[in-house]
Amino acid sequence: MIFITKKLEFSASHRLHNPNLSEEENRETFGLCNNPNGHGHNYTIEVTVSGNVHAETGMVIDLKRLKQLVQREIIDHVDHKNLNVDVPFLDGVIPTAENLAIKIWDILEPLIQGGSLYQIKLYESDRNFVIYRGEYCEGLD
Repeated sequence: MIFITKKLEFSASHRLHNPNLSEEENRETFGLCNNPNGHGHNYTIEVTVSGNVHAETGMVIDLKRLKQLVQREIIDHVDHKNLNVDVPFLDGVIPTAENLAIKIWDILEPLIQGGSLYQIKLYESDRNFVIYRGEYCEGLD
């Protein structure tokens, strides 16, 4: 088995806020990320597909097609958007990097052809990132 990764970037804003918590609890839980006006990030996403090398192409998956898929299904919907209000697939979800990675997985996993989605790695900044490999997460269904 081999792993191949495509890296893309997007910019988006969000506010980390749980409407079920008080304003004080939200400030304590999310700190500066609870700013009522939100804040932005330059995200980097790495989509990793695993599989066998196909004899007729020498590839697990065509990286051009993978890029087109991620661009169409994810980047076009989140780039230069407010994740709290502009992105239907995040409706009702606190837009943490963790939740965003899970939702991206849910969208891409059934669309990958020629291999299997192995990992979503989402950088919220140069120093903060999450890795998701498709485990079930309670509360996002």
